[in-house]
Amino acid sequence: RMINLAELTPYILCSICKGYFIDATTITECLHTFCKSCIVRHFYYSNRCPKCNIVVHQTQPLYNIRLDRQLQDIVYKLVVNLEEREKKQMHDFYKERGLEVPKPAVPQPVPVSRGRPRKVLGSVFRIPPELDISILLEFIGANEGTGNFKPLEKKFVRVSGEATIGHVEKFLRRKMDLDPACQVDIICGDHLLEHYQTLREIRQAIGENAVQDGLLVLHYGLVVSPLAV
Repeated sequence: RMINLAELTPYILCSICKGYFIDATTITECLHTFCKSCIVRHFYYSNRCPKCNIVVHQTQPLYNIRLDRQLQDIVYKLVVNLEEREKKQMHDFYKERGLEVPKPAVPQPVPVSRGRPRKVLGSVFRIPPELDISILLEFIGANEGTGNFKPLEKKFVRVSGEATIGHVEKFLRRKMDLDPACQVDIICGDHLLEHYQTLREIRQAIGENAVQDGLLVLHYGLVVSPLAV
């Protein structure tokens, strides 16, 4: 079925410049996305996310941003001629200043096997190489008296191995709209995980017991502190 672009527009607009994402860049601490130039310029005078106001990094917030190539590809597919207009503006910018126009990256040749040649199709939904770990987030329920919490609709997530359990907790809090009084416990196998542990360290330390069909399996439980009641 045909989808009206207006239905998707709120998800592909930068909240800083109010335009479509260009070089979509995500803050790893809170997963909010902006144009690269917009968020870099914002971090010149602030170390907080423009959307949720959390401290991204005390001194170097640029350390905690990553290009979201998959999202940018989606934006270019959805918005007709956006990519072409952006390339033309970049070309004109360099030409007006007498600078050499950066050359686009040359695609790597695909080795041809013997026999009938195969047609190689590039996918717009390619996965960036830095997102090297797939995790499965399983909800183990909440203790009595903590309310009716629903598990994530999409429990499969692909992230960088450098992401920490702290990042996973922030992701769960955001997706499940959890109250600050709600404690999130994240477990892998029989191990209760700490905020500072990275996913790559966990997979290496726990080994095959942590992996199921290539996925790092994390279980999460929710508890509300009695002091907060």
